Amino acid sequence: MALISANTIITSLSLFHITLGYFFLTNPVIVANQSLVFVMGEAMGMPYARSFDSQSPALAFLAVVLAFIGFADLASLSMPEEVAMVHHWGIQAPLRLTLSMILLLYTLLFSASSPLYADSRAGPRGGVFTRPRGPHPGYAPSSWGGDGLKNRVFFTFIFLELLSWFWVWVTLREERKEIDTRKAMRRRGSHGSHRDLAR
Repeated sequence: MALISANTIITSLSLFHITLGYFFLTNPVIVANQSLVFVMGEAMGMPYARSFDSQSPALAFLAVVLAFIGFADLASLSMPEEVAMVHHWGIQAPLRLTLSMILLLYTLLFSASSPLYADSRAGPRGGVFTRPRGPHPGYAPSSWGGDGLKNRVFFTFIFLELLSWFWVWVTLREERKEIDTRKAMRRRGSHGSHRDLAR
């Protein structure tokens, strides 16, 4: 049995989305100035995005979408346990985990500080796995708008999403066994009572 149930993790994640939506709507610079965002951004060489310094229509739209997802996820937890945990979240958790992983890898591997653009001849102080001091000269921004995802706020958000959905997925796998065991015991109990009635 898991230490923290999947229901609790999903509830916490939903409240995190709602809270994040609130701050993106009211004061987005609070999110951008968080210590975790700074530390993760500095460690990975992600640039600071000035677009989080003030409110904007795009951030308001993002806030509404995050709040909507948070409330929808909270509402889905009110379904019966087997439907919610086995069928709904059994599909949602690995799907969200996969999407988070793809976005995290895109943000990490194709940003200006990516090890893909590093100079392998740079020596021991500037190798592939050292923290970049700035954008690599070989980096060219993408033309389709994907550069908007290559900042420290998005990187931190998607990293936390990846960790959270992996945790939910692992916990759901453990809980599914317990749900199946309880379901089998209920079936055996109901078959036993039907036999007693037949006598």
